[in-house]
Amino acid sequence: MEHKFDIIIVGAGGGGLFAALEAVRTNPQVSIAVVSKLYPTRSHTSAAQGGVNAALANKDRDDTVELHVFDTVKGSDYLADQDAVDYLCSQAPEVVRELENLGAPFSRFPDGTIAQRPFGGTVKDRCCYCADKTGHTLLHTLFEQCLRRGVKFFNEYFLLSLEHADGECQGIVAMNMRTSAIEAFSAKIVILATGGHAKMYWNRSSNAAGNTGDGQAAALRAGIPLKDMEFIQFHPTGLRKSGLLVTEGARGEGGYLLNRHGERFMARYAPQKMELGPRDLVARSMETEILEGNALTSDAGSYLELDLRHLGAEAIKKKLPQIRELSMHFEGIDPIEEPIPVRPTAHYSMGGIDANMARTAVSGIYAVGECACVSVHGANRLGGNSLLDILVFGKRAGQEAALEAPRRPLRRVAPAALWKAADELKSYTSHERYERYGIIREEMGKTMADKVGIYRTEERLRQGVEEIRALRERFRHIRLFDTGTVYNTNLVQILELKNMLDLALCVAETALVRQESRGSHYREDFPRRDDEAWHRHSLCTLEKGGDVRLAHKPVTMGKYSLETRSY
Repeated sequence: MEHKFDIIIVGAGGGGLFAALEAVRTNPQVSIAVVSKLYPTRSHTSAAQGGVNAALANKDRDDTVELHVFDTVKGSDYLADQDAVDYLCSQAPEVVRELENLGAPFSRFPDGTIAQRPFGGTVKDRCCYCADKTGHTLLHTLFEQCLRRGVKFFNEYFLLSLEHADGECQGIVAMNMRTSAIEAFSAKIVILATGGHAKMYWNRSSNAAGNTGDGQAAALRAGIPLKDMEFIQFHPTGLRKSGLLVTEGARGEGGYLLNRHGERFMARYAPQKMELGPRDLVARSMETEILEGNALTSDAGSYLELDLRHLGAEAIKKKLPQIRELSMHFEGIDPIEEPIPVRPTAHYSMGGIDANMARTAVSGIYAVGECACVSVHGANRLGGNSLLDILVFGKRAGQEAALEAPRRPLRRVAPAALWKAADELKSYTSHERYERYGIIREEMGKTMADKVGIYRTEERLRQGVEEIRALRERFRHIRLFDTGTVYNTNLVQILELKNMLDLALCVAETALVRQESRGSHYREDFPRRDDEAWHRHSLCTLEKGGDVRLAHKPVTMGKYSLETRSY
């Protein structure tokens, strides 16, 4: 089966939905479809709790876009491209006000203006929020606006490949998860908005099960470079047992981090910013406390405590209702009465598809949001900038695509691409195969957590690279035991595992090569930032034999020169 559209958007999170909305508003004559692995309101954007940054100056009257730019560049450990950061921050106030006009229910100050609170690594309080359900409410707002304007959705389709020829976009091949049928989506333009890949860390991850890097892996196999894959952000506060996120907004409202001695230990690591230091610094500080024996212990592992009790029941119920619900449901603890047990959790992928203001190396193919590396986050993302990233660049990609599509011819997906996909899916059922999904999946997650985690060394990274290579070789023998065609979750899991293994190798290889510490990438054997040798982006491409080829490109600088990063 073949579908034909002017614009195909893969992914129905905030970035994909804003791209679709802006495309149809810019040019109602273009045909647009959103192809998504999930029903849109289940997208991982809904898990973004804390808020979205914008220099509205509703709280700190002297806040400016320029201060937002500086905080972002500094937070990135000077690896962000400053032209992209300038654009991100300058568009923020307009985008937030636009969402307000579309119906997003932002929390308010008594004077009726959008409420703002402090987030880590910033000099001003500029994070706009909807209690602690910001991503959830923005996702629903964008989805209802897309439905209102007649955007067509293909829900529960799995991206198999990204197709292009002679440097020009052709479209995608996807599997209908309801029937296992393989279908072509020919398009003049494809916008990838498929989310992150930090679920490769398994049980030490705040990511939803579907965050398996499908867009990044498809781009990698299509010859489009991935950038800065070594940078994985560990959020400081994941729930002890599940790794589910406890928003930075809990610390923005005044929550304390405590060790087993009841000490606010961040005074020793970031005396000025305390719990609102940048995420990489706070996560490393917490991991250090755990490694040095200053953590509490339980059957679920070592942990620290996030204390909200002093905020009072009314504030917790009003501003952090979801955090209270998650704590009660998954930890059996009411934060009104007891501290929340937390530890760092793999959270965000700074790296992704190499994109210049959302455009990739292939004409007609865009990438936005967490699957892309624009790069506005560099080596460490500031809280509140991820929602802003998907909104600003989703909107830009949709607008540019709608203007560009009428000028482009439709180059159809070749039938051979469907035959190739069908042969691959059929091969998984061979009786000569014997490896099981669950075993390889668990070993990959353990390898990433143990060898490519918060603290890294050459020895552990080399072991990680070899273990991932061995797992990729074992994947060649993986077998699909469920041969049904209706919602075959075993098949989907195998396809996701294939994607994560390729991306895990990129993460481990680039981390091994980068012999410095910068942002979220901390090498115990190279504890200092080395600007002379390593102030550059990492690039990954996939060779025909499956090996990863590494290269580099310069960082785009601006008015802010390299400085020591301290808080």
